[in-house]
Formats: sequence, structure tokens, C-alpha cells
Amino acid sequence: MRTQATTQEDGTDGRARSAALVALALGMALATLVALMALAGTAREAQAAFPGNNGKIAFASKRTTGEGVDNPTGDSEIFKMNPDGTGLKQLTFNTASDTNPSFSADGSVVVFASNRDGNSEIYLMSPDGVTQLRVTDNTVPDDSPVVSLEGDIAYQSLRDGNQEIIVREAGVERNLTNNSAEDYSPAFSPDGSKIAFESYRDGDGEIYVTDVDGTNLKKLTKNAVPDLYPDWSPDGQRIAFTSYRSSNYDISVMNASDGTGRTRLTRNATSDFAPAWSPNGKKIAFTSRRNGNYDIYAVNAGTKVQKRLTTNPALDDAPSWQPIVN
Repeated sequence: MRTQATTQEDGTDGRARSAALVALALGMALATLVALMALAGTAREAQAAFPGNNGKIAFASKRTTGEGVDNPTGDSEIFKMNPDGTGLKQLTFNTASDTNPSFSADGSVVVFASNRDGNSEIYLMSPDGVTQLRVTDNTVPDDSPVVSLEGDIAYQSLRDGNQEIIVREAGVERNLTNNSAEDYSPAFSPDGSKIAFESYRDGDGEIYVTDVDGTNLKKLTKNAVPDLYPDWSPDGQRIAFTSYRSSNYDISVMNASDGTGRTRLTRNATSDFAPAWSPNGKKIAFTSRRNGNYDIYAVNAGTKVQKRLTTNPALDDAPSWQPIVN
């Protein structure tokens, strides 16, 4: 799961994406509530990027200071900001941990994980944070939710004794993966036909892709070091991911079809994690520790020019970019 990406440096494995879409497209407060209820009972970035203009960036933060911040306990809350880092707004207010936000295909719903009820579960909320609804109810953690174009929710879960990828479709949950190794960080392709995820079934983290029904499994990376956190480009042609193959965690992209054409976008002495494509496909937001603590950055996918978006001394993590659909 994305909000625990920081533990990668310590070598630990635990970490941090229909009728509903018709309702979502209405773009009104009532429609948002209907959409939230429909997604919870039937179907729904996240983490895959959906095509559109670049909207807000949602992320998790433990900040306690700053304009508009109300988080005295310093737990993880969901915030959003403009693509340039301005216009910060806090969306969740709990003494529990709210993490791993991801936007729906039209940007009108945010799915995220929270342990506010004593265990990490999947929740939905409107992008202003006013309306929030619980989706899952299990005795073990559910985390890292993402949503498909059709409205299905995928997430990682410990309900089978180890981390597996679960797909929730029309209110029915099924295992996408089923093996003794750990599977993490699902990401729907923009058209909803495939899911990328990371798996430790080969001893280290690698990126796999499968059809949404679990067939046609394909391994995209083949290295002796971890490749993690896949995220699809809005056109479905490339996958951004975190890789340790250069003795440090950096952001790379590769062809989604076969894993070829790898291009390294960041190169730093500290770690870069959790990439999230912009809806216009030109930039990738990510988490980096290059200035001593974890902040949100963005890199141009073509020129590799990078910009720091958050500067708070607390942890900022797990960015997701909102699509604005015309």
C-alpha cells in the first residue's frame, strides 16, 4: 500500500486503487451521494489515471501545521491541492489514519482506506469530503483501493491470511490473485480490462498484469531487485512504477504490453515512490524523500523536469490526480 512506501528503505514488505457511473456523471451533490451508495453496494486512481484535463491532486498527509490544517494528533488525513501545490484543502478529520486516496473516472468520487472503525477498510467520499461512506467490513485490513471505468473496486486484503488482490463487482467480492506470496498495489487499466499489480511470488517485488477476470497473467519486470507501485498512463500504453534496480528507488516508465522500453525519469540519492499519472498524460506525481522528509513532487514524463509541490515538514504521500472530463 502506498502510504507505507517509506518502509521499503528498511527492507520490510508491508505497504501501502454501470449505474454508478451514470449517477457520477450528473455532477450534483445528490448525484454524488447516489453514486457513493451505488459504488458501495454494486460497483465503482487510485490509482490508474483516467483521460481528461488535470484537476486537483489528492494525497495523504500527517501535517499538523499550515493554513486550513486541523490535525492536532498528526495522524494521516486526506488532503487535496491544485496541480502546482497551491489551494490546500483538508478532506478528512479523524483521530484515525486515512490513506491512499484515488479518484473515480470523472473525478467526482474519491476512494480511500481508513482505520477509523478499528481496522483498515475501504471508504468512498465526495471530492469535498462532505459525504463519506464505508464499503468493506472485515476483521483484517483492506487497503490501497482503486476503481475501474466500469465502477469495479480493486484493493489488497489480508482476509486469506496473506495479501491478495480483491475485486468488488456488483457488490460481489472475488479473489483476483490466490497464491502463498504477497500481492499488492492493484491498478486498473484506463479501459478497465486489465489490472497491474506487484507481487512477491518470485521472491522480490515484480510487476504483473492480468485480465480483470484473472486470466492471461503476464510478468512485465524481471529483476533481482524490487519493482513496485504500477500506475497506467491515461492512454493505457505505458506503466509508471518504482524500481530499485539502480541501487535506489526511482520512478521509471515502461511499455504496458510487454515491459520493454524502460525509461528512468528520476535519479536521486534518496528514494522516490508511488507514481501517479496526470490525466493529460504529460506529468507524473510521486512521493520523494530527497529533502529529508516525504513530500509530493511532479516530473514531466517527456523532459524529466521535476517540481516540488509540498514543503511541509510532516509526511506527504500517495498522490492521485483528479481527471476533469469535458
